Amino acid sequence: MTYEWAPSDWGQRLTRSPHWRLRLEDDQLLLTIDGHPYHAPLTALQVHPRLPWARLTLHRDGQAPLMLGGLSPAAARLLAEALSQRRGALRQRDQVTLFQQAHAAIQRWLAQVQTATDLADDESLWLTHDQQQALLQARPALPLDEDALWAVFDDADLRSELDGDPSAIEAALMLWLADWPALWARRNEAHEARELIACRPLLDRVESRPLTAEQARAVICFDNRVQVVAAAGSGKTSTLVAKAAYAVERGLVAPERIVMLAFNKDAATELQARADRAFQRLGLGQVQVEARTFHALGRHIIAQATGRMPQVPDWAVDATQGFHRLAEIIDALKDRSLHFRTQWDMFRLVFGRDLPVIGVPLEAEEWDKDGQGYVRTLQGERVCSIEHCVIADWLFYNGVAYTYARRSTFDAGTDAYRQYRPDFHYPGIALYHDHLPLEGYERAPAHRAGTPGTGHDSERIETTPLQLRTGELFVRLGEALSQRGIELDPNPDRELPDGGATPMPDTELIGLVRTFISHAKSNGLHVEDMVERLRRLPDDHFKHRYRLFLELIIPILDGWDDALVAEGGIDFEDMLNQAAEHLEQGRYVAPFDLVMADEFQDASRARARLCRALVQAPGKHLFAVGDDWQSINRFAGADVSVMTGFVAWFGQGQVLKLEQTFRCPQALCDVSSAFVSRNPAQIPKQVHSVTPAYGAVLQAFQVASRDRLVGAVEQYLAQLHQQLLTGQVPPGRDGKVTVFVLGRYNADRAMLPTTWRARHGQHMEVSFLTAHRSKGTEADYVILPGMLDRRFPNTRADDPVLALAMPESDAYPLGEERRLFYVALTRARRSVAMFTVQGRRSSFLTELVNDGAVRVTSMAGDTIHEQACPACSVGVIVPRTGPYGAFQSCSGYPRCEYKPPKAGGTAHTGPRAYR
Repeated sequence: MTYEWAPSDWGQRLTRSPHWRLRLEDDQLLLTIDGHPYHAPLTALQVHPRLPWARLTLHRDGQAPLMLGGLSPAAARLLAEALSQRRGALRQRDQVTLFQQAHAAIQRWLAQVQTATDLADDESLWLTHDQQQALLQARPALPLDEDALWAVFDDADLRSELDGDPSAIEAALMLWLADWPALWARRNEAHEARELIACRPLLDRVESRPLTAEQARAVICFDNRVQVVAAAGSGKTSTLVAKAAYAVERGLVAPERIVMLAFNKDAATELQARADRAFQRLGLGQVQVEARTFHALGRHIIAQATGRMPQVPDWAVDATQGFHRLAEIIDALKDRSLHFRTQWDMFRLVFGRDLPVIGVPLEAEEWDKDGQGYVRTLQGERVCSIEHCVIADWLFYNGVAYTYARRSTFDAGTDAYRQYRPDFHYPGIALYHDHLPLEGYERAPAHRAGTPGTGHDSERIETTPLQLRTGELFVRLGEALSQRGIELDPNPDRELPDGGATPMPDTELIGLVRTFISHAKSNGLHVEDMVERLRRLPDDHFKHRYRLFLELIIPILDGWDDALVAEGGIDFEDMLNQAAEHLEQGRYVAPFDLVMADEFQDASRARARLCRALVQAPGKHLFAVGDDWQSINRFAGADVSVMTGFVAWFGQGQVLKLEQTFRCPQALCDVSSAFVSRNPAQIPKQVHSVTPAYGAVLQAFQVASRDRLVGAVEQYLAQLHQQLLTGQVPPGRDGKVTVFVLGRYNADRAMLPTTWRARHGQHMEVSFLTAHRSKGTEADYVILPGMLDRRFPNTRADDPVLALAMPESDAYPLGEERRLFYVALTRARRSVAMFTVQGRRSSFLTELVNDGAVRVTSMAGDTIHEQACPACSVGVIVPRTGPYGAFQSCSGYPRCEYKPPKAGGTAHTGPRAYR
């Protein structure tokens, strides 16, 4: 239908408008002005009705608008209504057109999804995350949003104009708007159910016993990234080997395109043997899937990328040899540089311990007879805080004579000091030195004259906890002493007096340096990176200590690298990083479609980077198996955050769990799981067992002194032997019961009775291992002979200075030691026996006792009831006899001298506040 509008004669004359005529033709305008036609869309015209004559505006692209007048208001209203109707109809027609375009795009994408799904179904494949992401990325952008799509479809008039069956269109819309990741997850669940039935013969025969439902699911789940979090004794390696066999037998991956990665030669050899046996059971003896160490694979990649096989000295791989080579490098640096030697020994003697963040108290190390905590200095004084100890040790190391006044006399009513006494006095120069307590650390330090209580005019300086942590204290104090004629004389050979504190041993500092180097190299950090990390640390950390440590690390790291260059080699961490870089930069293309990593909880960041580079191309698969509860090799560069942050490292994937164990009885699983999972950073698991219990799964025995431990262990073995002879306990798997004596250190080997073979060898096999070396092994019975305070756990396991080399340390107190204790507990198929000494009970054992998991008895089985020392909380109150008769004191003497008050005295309710 065509409509026309034109100005009236009077309107044209009065508005002096040119002669024009407007026609509406379907979806456009035809405007004729003085015989010249103009075509325009309906939206280009604006109507401005007003009295006495309306005005029209025609907008033109790139040109000035045309202004027309002379139309009567009534005609203008009719024109506006006609435009509105035409524009509405046009919009509806456009919506239908856009809907048709959208529907066609939806149909094409749904067909693409169906093709991918049908192909996966036909070939019995997992629909992987990579495939899903590719489909989601191919999802077209539609010209209409969800509301607009439904608005068109729900309008009866518009729906009648759509091509196709409305019910089919509605179904397509519903499918388009569905939660596709959830749909694909359900599809993969159905695929898994089919595969479990189809592959049952393989799953039952691939290992010596049929796989559990958890193991079978992990084997069949063939996503691009799969992490298996496995409990101790749950069959991690069995699952990994079965995965390789499944991939080959189902034709998913060719055997030569699979690699199984282990962490050392022994583990790789065992993994290879397990895989070979599995393929033999399945009748695939001619097929081999290769197990390699990260080390061997890294060397191969570098050789292929550069044409030269890199040399890796044995000492750069083996932890023990690496420690000894590092000790030689440090000795050489000491010989060449007196400054290095001085700084090394100053760090050991003065700065071996870290300070807590300001405001966080640190526990005392020794206690006096009143229960007041103190720290012993190198010179032997009892100082009231760790901060005072650092200052005193710095003075001693630099040859500065001083006297110290321990503030230990309190007023009973006000708990205030009865008389002012400065912390430090420097004889001969009338200088007194107060170190402000933590609660006053923000107060500005001062130089003051006329110190009260000294009997004469003198000078006094004040220092603060913040100055101590930043190192400003030592500068100010050194200047104050120098101005008064006392020069610092740092002397690494100064003889330590009897009765003084034991400094940090050389071996411990060397071990810390080795761990630091492993992490720094694994993280690809240069000196500048570590300096920047130090700069970013808050000032309430002991930054001065960290700075001194970096000053030691820089020449040591240079010496380490020089030693490598001298032998034409590289070390393990550099090799892994270089191999990863060749892969990342495309200088070498990995020939593997399936990369499998065993014991993944021990992965360093360099190993993780190599794994990520191996599977960076689309369609690759990473299968990592491990247990973060058993991550105990931080000293060798392991970073548990690689396991706990798997998705952040490798991208979205499946995280599965193996929670059924074949080793420990349920009661031991419950105790060990509760103990280790107190660390909130650990991945939670609900461990359940199929292993029957034989008697008490956890026992704890206490003897009067340490020299009786070996006899107690021998008595326990004799009792166990007698139970074997009488049939109270059954023999082990090979006719003999196996027993592990697990020590925290190699020195604990002395706890293994030398008589066991002659007395019990016919029915028992007893062997010693360190807790670290026991991982991956198991025995019927486990003996922990050294559950002693400050021995297990080692309270200096995690030095905060490692924060300069690691992205994020395990913040939970004694986190690594807690995992090591978990490893020790879970080596047992039947029972764990722990041994301790009166007054030296391990905090871990105390925790188990407090949890009700175990009771401590004598070797005769009598429960030991003791009064814990309220001062040190480790020792117990025992009766003693002295020159003045009977009395009671802490069994921890001389470390703790606490004596309970006699009848009628003031009761001591606990250790005093300690700063």
